[in-house]
Amino acid sequence: MTTEPAAGARGRGAEEAAELLLALGADRLEHPGGTLYAHLRRVHALLSEWGARPELRLAGLFHAFYGTDGFGPALGDPHRRGELTEVVGVEAERLVYLYASCDRSRSYPHLTSPDGPFTDRFTGAVLRPRPARRRDFAELTVANELDVMAASPALRAAHGQALIDLFTAWRPLLSPSAARAVRTFRDQP
Repeated sequence: MTTEPAAGARGRGAEEAAELLLALGADRLEHPGGTLYAHLRRVHALLSEWGARPELRLAGLFHAFYGTDGFGPALGDPHRRGELTEVVGVEAERLVYLYASCDRSRSYPHLTSPDGPFTDRFTGAVLRPRPARRRDFAELTVANELDVMAASPALRAAHGQALIDLFTAWRPLLSPSAARAVRTFRDQP
């Protein structure tokens, strides 16, 4: 796994930041494939393998910090975002919040549209993220969901085809590595 060096005002390195996840009990929360901590580490590793920039990799390590639309338990409070910002830096925390705040049913269908609505499930606000932010969100979502599907044959059977269809529609937002991973996932029995 690639480790980012300590980054001063931008946040700490991934290994140091991961200590926070352990302190908050991520290794004691069940998640497909073992624990939430194990899942977060795998998502971070997958994003690293795909060549994602350091801020996106850190966001992958913390993507469920505030809970998500699909995973309720939260390690941190989205009303106290400065606490995570101190650990991972401003950019990574903004990606974590964007991911956690996504109202999936309202946001996923419009993600590829440059001005498509993105609904914050915490506040109800409708945002219009810029294209780079949409790409980061899509990349993080693909890494997360591919890991979950690999860890749980039951979830793959229930949701795999819908995810393939979604990620195929998101292809313009994905890096070549993420797109290859989606094709590999699609072609596996």
